[in-house]
Order: sequence, then structure tokens, then C-alpha cells
Amino acid sequence: MCIKNLRTIAIAAILTLAAHNATAQDLLARQAPIDRKARAVDTLSLQRVIDEEVAMTVAADLYDTFENTGVHNRAASLPDNFRIDLRDFTMPTPSRVVTSNYGPRWGRRHEGLDIKVYTGDSIRSAFGGKVRIVKYDRKGYGKYVVVRHPNGLETVYGHLSKQLVKEGQELKSGDVIGLGGSTGRSSGSHLHFETLLNGVPINPALMFDFRMQDITGDFYTYSKQNYSDESAEATKLRGKMGNGGYTPEMVRGDVAPAFKPAKESASSSASNAVKQYHKVKKGETLSAIARKRHTTVNRLCRLNGIKKTATLRPGQILRYS
Repeated sequence: MCIKNLRTIAIAAILTLAAHNATAQDLLARQAPIDRKARAVDTLSLQRVIDEEVAMTVAADLYDTFENTGVHNRAASLPDNFRIDLRDFTMPTPSRVVTSNYGPRWGRRHEGLDIKVYTGDSIRSAFGGKVRIVKYDRKGYGKYVVVRHPNGLETVYGHLSKQLVKEGQELKSGDVIGLGGSTGRSSGSHLHFETLLNGVPINPALMFDFRMQDITGDFYTYSKQNYSDESAEATKLRGKMGNGGYTPEMVRGDVAPAFKPAKESASSSASNAVKQYHKVKKGETLSAIARKRHTTVNRLCRLNGIKKTATLRPGQILRYS
């Protein structure tokens, strides 16, 4: 083979190798951002796993078992201090109407909040977690569900018309767990909502503001020393207003209950600081409602733009203050 041909072959080989190296370098350059993204995704995934494990550890350290026999643990004691993560929450119902507070009621202790809902309204899990109890208690909760959450809380949903979950089922925040109703010991359709810490009820108003459809902060730190005063203040700020009057719009969550300005009327009393409403029952008259709500027929007519001879319909909402 002549020298000229050898030179040609050598040059071709060098050019091929150079092109290969250039292509390889280009591939490496293009791959670098992908590798960085992959590492970032891996880091985020790992962090999520770690966060979930830490969260589950909170509940695991607080509870000895996942037994399904009772709602409360009367023998349990609360820690002196306990920080509860309230992020990634969902309000159990859009209703803004609290009809009964946490605390003493009718000679016994009411261990949750009663929220006005209508039969068939969707009731949602406040946080992600695992269903611990799905049962029926005819003398108390009626059809109810208890969910344990990784943040250490358990939530109770009572008087449901239908339960839509099973014991042991894993839930995400906002999953529908049942439908509103009036089963068990109940005088009307509503949601009985409890928050438990280590099986002991604590005031939901410390963490949930149904009127504003929000939580009170990203975290709530339970303090055994300060609990009594904080619970009383929470009820004052976020509990039942007036005597529980409401409109359908409040129950649907369309509007929040409105306070009257402090100086609106010289004759206004503290109990009338809120616009209050009455839902007409079958057979009720204006005079009967006026007696029940401690007002006058003339005032009812003026507030609602009706005449004394007006025919009332069952379910009609009348403002009385």
C-alpha cells in the first residue's frame, strides 16, 4: 500500500475518533441537567418519605395500640406539652354554623362541637390517616367514624346518615368518610365533631375555626398547664354565637355569620350582637315565633319585610334580631 493511501486512512481514522469524542461530549453535556434533575427528584422523594416516617412516628409514640373497641381512652393521660401539625388540613364540612360548644351541657360533658349540616351533606376527613372505628351507637353517636392521623390527633364524626369507609382504610385529607345525618342521640341533623389526643377529647375550637373555614395556625401546641384557659378563650372566639340562629347560606358555607357593630343600637344587648334567624316549623305562627324568640310580631315583620297576615312555610328562614 502506498504512503499516500496510508496517510488518507490515518486522517480518516483521526477524524472519526474526533467526531466520536465530540458526540460523546455532547451527550454528556446534554445528560448533565437530566442527572441533576433526577438527583433533585430523588432528594424530594426521599425527603417526603422521611417526613411521612417522622409524622407516623408522632402517632406511634403517642399510642400503644390501634384497637377498635372504644372511642375514648379514659385511663390515658395527656403529655405536658404536645405540638400538633395542622397543615394539609381539610374542613370536615363547609358549614360555618356551630350549634353547640365543647364543654358542660345539660348536666353532662359535651366532648366535641356540633356543626349544623343537612342530611346527605358530604363529611370529609380533616387530615390524612387511617380509619380506626366504623360503628353504630344508638344511644350516642349514631353512625360514626373515628380516624387516626399521623400528627397524633384522632377525629370523630358522629350522627352520620351513612358511613362510606371501612375500618383499616387509608385516607387522604379531604376524602369523604360519610354523609351528614341525625342518627343516634340527636334532635336534628348535624355533625358531632371531636378531636382526641391520646384518646382524650380536647376542644376542637383550639384548632378549627368553622366560622372562618380555616385552622387557627399551621401548628397547635397543647399545654396541660394552659389548656383550661385556652379552651375557654377558643370557645369565646370560635364557638356557638347567640342562640344558634342560622341561614341555609351559612350551612352551605356561602357566607359567614356576621357580627353587629357594637354601637349599632343603644338598646342592643350582648346576646343580640349577632344577626339571628329562626327556621319555621310546621304549624308555627308569627306570634308563636315571637314568644319563643322573645321579640314582637311587629319586629319580625319589619326585619323580614312581611305583613302580619303573611302565610309561613315550613323551612322558611326568618330573621328575629
